[in-house]
Amino acid sequence: MLYGLVRSYMLNKKAKLVMKEAHRMRGRILDMGAGTGHFADIMKYYGWTVSAIEKSDEARAFAKDYFELDIKDEKALYAFNSDSFDVITLWHVMEHSDRLDEMWGWLYKLLTDKGILVVAVPNSQSYDARKYKKQWAAYHVPCHLWHFTPVTIERWGYKHGFILADRYAMPFDAFYISILSEKYRGSFLPFIRGVFTGMMAWFSTQSHKDRSSSMIYVFRKK
Repeated sequence: MLYGLVRSYMLNKKAKLVMKEAHRMRGRILDMGAGTGHFADIMKYYGWTVSAIEKSDEARAFAKDYFELDIKDEKALYAFNSDSFDVITLWHVMEHSDRLDEMWGWLYKLLTDKGILVVAVPNSQSYDARKYKKQWAAYHVPCHLWHFTPVTIERWGYKHGFILADRYAMPFDAFYISILSEKYRGSFLPFIRGVFTGMMAWFSTQSHKDRSSSMIYVFRKK
């Protein structure tokens, strides 16, 4: 119940952030790593023309049955024409990719000149990352192949023809990641300890948003 409420709140917040940064209420959007289609569905609800890519067969099937979304597999990325999208989103996708340079090259081609690339990734210099160190759940080895800080991801974007236009904290992520981290530690009462760390991380983020457990970055073409 609580998870569903938080997810619904965050989906709407992400959608409004995208529309604000894109300076438009309608447009063409590509959601990379769309999972079960929740974000793609809410953008469709707001009137956007939505394309989505997801490598998991099970997730694509769920999105089709539950949301009537025709999400494509990864090969579809190379079938789109240049300048096809006003917005491209990657919600916790970058850290999983084993072909990151190639992917960013294609995303640059697919984005219109005035389009935006919106990326969310864990922040390895966050309050909770510094507390848990090697036991920080967001390292998630070996599933997470890359780890970024606000500085390193800005450099990464610049390398691929983008400039960082804005960044946002994702304070709720600290609660989930901290609870998992406490479980990895084998802590007594991991939920309570994790919530406490999540609260401390949230307070830290209020004065230093670059300490957020995860960050959203908005890139534009140079």
